Amino acid sequence: MAPACRVRRVVTTRAGGVSRAPYDSFNLGDHVGDDPAAVAANRERLARDLGLDPSHVVWMEQIHSRNVTVVDGPVDGAVPATDALVTTTPGLALAALSADCVPLLMSDDEAGVIAAVHAGRVGARIGIVPEVLRVMVGLGARTDRIGVLLGPAASGERYEVPDEMQRDVEKHLPGSACRTAKGTAGLDLRAGIARQLTDAGVGGVVVDPRCTIGDPDLFSHRRGAPTGRLASVIWMDVAEQG
Repeated sequence: MAPACRVRRVVTTRAGGVSRAPYDSFNLGDHVGDDPAAVAANRERLARDLGLDPSHVVWMEQIHSRNVTVVDGPVDGAVPATDALVTTTPGLALAALSADCVPLLMSDDEAGVIAAVHAGRVGARIGIVPEVLRVMVGLGARTDRIGVLLGPAASGERYEVPDEMQRDVEKHLPGSACRTAKGTAGLDLRAGIARQLTDAGVGGVVVDPRCTIGDPDLFSHRRGAPTGRLASVIWMDVAEQG
């Protein structure tokens, strides 16, 4: 029987880990000041619950760039200085950390190409998402077959920014400017990214409506720094066709 790749996606919440306040409790970020032993235990639990070897979950040293890294096997530590991971390797899970920024989980299921992306205001503004699409297509994906999940992030209703910043981001990421619930200048990065993806011909875009700032079950840097990080994880497993 020919193997068929099945794409899996998971987004974590704050619940279920061992980290103490203010990182309580399922913090998966190792760069926020939490006890390294707690983070390691949380990451091991995540992998175990997903049915994966912890060494097969690939993490990033996220720097708000448009750097994209292709990986084909386990990585010792975090992939340095990158904000997107792409692979064609089944069983290799790609993780993006966030606590208000936009995590993207992208896949062309037919081609067997997946990506995990961290798109904050800076990264989204300078074009991390189009660069990921370019790399995925180079590995055999087709834009109209790519499906994308935009995970929990700061909502436009609560993401207040200065007027000048709003204008600047809107210039580079059209569709992101909005008004907050208070009537002030805001940014809805997920709206801007969704428009960017649609304009690029991406086949399907799904937006998780949860707002990290407003939902206490999620980590939010804006609501309460220092704090932990959520993980958005994507991987392919192999199932026999019956």
